[in-house]
Amino acid sequence: MNVRTEVETIENLAEHATIPVAFVVERVLEVHEVDGGLGGFGLKDVPASPPWTKDYDAIRGEGPTRWFQRFDTSDWGLVAAYDGATRIGGAVIAPAVAPDEAVLWDLRVRPEQRSSGVGSVLFRAVEQWSLARGGTKLLVETQNINVPACRFYARQGCQLVSVDTRAYPELPDETKLQWLKILTPDVSSRGDTNAATST
Repeated sequence: MNVRTEVETIENLAEHATIPVAFVVERVLEVHEVDGGLGGFGLKDVPASPPWTKDYDAIRGEGPTRWFQRFDTSDWGLVAAYDGATRIGGAVIAPAVAPDEAVLWDLRVRPEQRSSGVGSVLFRAVEQWSLARGGTKLLVETQNINVPACRFYARQGCQLVSVDTRAYPELPDETKLQWLKILTPDVSSRGDTNAATST
């Protein structure tokens, strides 16, 4: 498979939305403090009982085509991944509060292409997009139910910087995990070939 990326206009969110984001939750991460919180956070991988399907796009008010109504997307970025002429993934980047920060808002890969390197190619393209706009930090939000995504971001060099067990009042069993990647100009030299499910 020959994966190429293209920076597209944010108006192409409808095409981005054609990439399914649903995944089967087979394992979850239990979060605990290390050394009373002074040593950061520990994550314990445990089976989900029973497994279930999570689809972020199915949540009311969510999904790429609804973001135009909910947010000012004028400064957002969109990177698409292609295998030949077939769209196989994409990533959406949004500005953060600080001018040198960006948020990896959404990363998705077609189910049949996951774990094949597409996610890593997209992540590097997101880093390059952010660096070109003066970014030095990339923020990523995941949940403890998305173990493949958490493992993926850790492999990309992201550090877990915050945990919030009360972030989603409507989803009390889900914990918000905030990741941070310090950006460096040498992102194109890395050769990681692991892909991930969407966040």
